[in-house]
Amino acid sequence: MGTDDAEGFPGDGEGPIRRVRLKPFLIDTCAVTNDAFARFVFDTGHVTEAERFGWSYVFAGFLPAALRRGAPRPERTPWWCGVSGAVWNRPEGPGSTLEGRGDHPVVHVSWNDAAAYAAWAGKRLPTEAEWEYAARGGLEQKRYPWGDELDLGGAHRCNIWRGTFPTKNTAADGFRGTAPVDAFEPNGYGLYNTSGNVWEWCADWWTTDHPARRPPDDPAGPATGTAKVIRGGSHLCHRSYCNRYRVAARTANTPDSTSGHAGFRCARSA
Repeated sequence: MGTDDAEGFPGDGEGPIRRVRLKPFLIDTCAVTNDAFARFVFDTGHVTEAERFGWSYVFAGFLPAALRRGAPRPERTPWWCGVSGAVWNRPEGPGSTLEGRGDHPVVHVSWNDAAAYAAWAGKRLPTEAEWEYAARGGLEQKRYPWGDELDLGGAHRCNIWRGTFPTKNTAADGFRGTAPVDAFEPNGYGLYNTSGNVWEWCADWWTTDHPARRPPDDPAGPATGTAKVIRGGSHLCHRSYCNRYRVAARTANTPDSTSGHAGFRCARSA
């Protein structure tokens, strides 16, 4: 687990490389779709945190000028707009719909929303160690789920930002935003889109302190924390800014955070 790759971010705690032992587990081949999340909402009446807060973050390039104007933007990441009314079934805010995106990953869901869905489905969120083991697809210490070359054989293998971030996305891989959850070739374990498309929530609280010697069996992260691990990168990742679609890359967000590029997949113990 982990990497000492020169392309990594030392501050993210990607290393050191360490051996981890896991008990057998099952994990979904795909991220949870909009259609699946809609069934959960219909059955339970669940109200997402974005709905309760009244807003969520949307990439500015997906918005009409009227919504971009005056929308609050983080100083360090001004390509994000805080959009009133942006929620899982209106991903670009008022006037947007899920038409044609039923098989795309649900977004604007917090860690808490993801955990609630997983419980309803009789599952749970994967630990970070489980997620990485599954995402690697049986390969060891490769940069991506298919090997070390991004566009292996000249073919696009994932949905990431193509072009110049954040001003021009050529969509050379076929998608400007999210893609269907089963787009591109699966990895060696049959999992789709463990690099790119949407960030995926994991069960663990965030830490960068990994014991290189005698790592625990079935590590599950610290007992407490302020942020939860997210893995896999998204359709907005680009090598020049967020080269975190590598399989060992990681970052975190607070468990109530929502955005248009974060979703999840579920797991359970075997």
